[in-house]
Amino acid sequence: METVSIRNPGMYWDIAANLHFPPDFDEANSYPAVVANHPIGSCKEQTAGNVYGAALAKAGFVVIVPDASFQGGSGGDPRWIEDPEQRVKDYRDVIDYLQTLPYVDAERIGILGICGGGGYSIKAAIIDKRIKALVSITGVNFGRLFREGFSNFDPVGTLEAMAAQRTAEIAGADERIDMLLPESVEKGKAAGITDIDVLEATDYYRNRCPAEGSGTRMLFSHSAPAMAWDAFAFAETLLTQPVMLVFGDKPGGFGAYRDGMEIYGRAASKTKQLVVVEGWSHYDLYDQPVPTKIALDRAIPFLKQHLGEPVTSRVAEPAE
Repeated sequence: METVSIRNPGMYWDIAANLHFPPDFDEANSYPAVVANHPIGSCKEQTAGNVYGAALAKAGFVVIVPDASFQGGSGGDPRWIEDPEQRVKDYRDVIDYLQTLPYVDAERIGILGICGGGGYSIKAAIIDKRIKALVSITGVNFGRLFREGFSNFDPVGTLEAMAAQRTAEIAGADERIDMLLPESVEKGKAAGITDIDVLEATDYYRNRCPAEGSGTRMLFSHSAPAMAWDAFAFAETLLTQPVMLVFGDKPGGFGAYRDGMEIYGRAASKTKQLVVVEGWSHYDLYDQPVPTKIALDRAIPFLKQHLGEPVTSRVAEPAE
């Protein structure tokens, strides 16, 4: 694995990303590549990298896992901004970078995202036809989630509060940084939280896979763009690439089951595969061995079908 910094024209900071390489990697070969995108509040060292990125690389793909701008190891200030349009731009800038690598086939690039990263990856595929195949793992339309649960079903009131907070910060007030999760599962339950997604997210980020770059927080005053954003807009006409949607059948408040069914119906893609992982939840698909194996056993052949295998360029030496 190699950590790289990516800066493209028009950017004022670097994107930090981890490159995962196949076994017996040879720069003289030509490889299909996948951009693997982390969830909201996550980072490149967690599920997008240590589960899906690692498995895809082992299967023969060059995989790049970026940190979101303003988060993790990537630059951008102020910190902890969750801007869907910027996330999609990040992915497109990462594809620009991939296409400069001599061992990556620029015509065989796919994208995979988890949770909010799945929704962002769907939007990236809608507008960027360099992406030849798409896999969404328990993908969530973050704009819909923000207008509903994240705003306590009061999007207009939340926008007004954001406006007031931004005005206050310009005048010198401290930033308001909202924690997306309770400090622990126990404290969440004590506060009356019962939603499976919130409690299992807390277990994942606080216990199962804590990471320094994982913020699980959001700068409130800069979050307004997410409220009017839609990962699925124009999917009926513009989402034409082969797409696989993977999610569990134990629905929670983040809405991956609902969003997966919606985009499956709306996508214009002629090749669409729906993988409902029975008996498992949103966060089980982050790292639990059985459901992640089910997801990867379907995703890897799908990506190989549409992106192909590595092409060996070296000429074998004659036997003596």
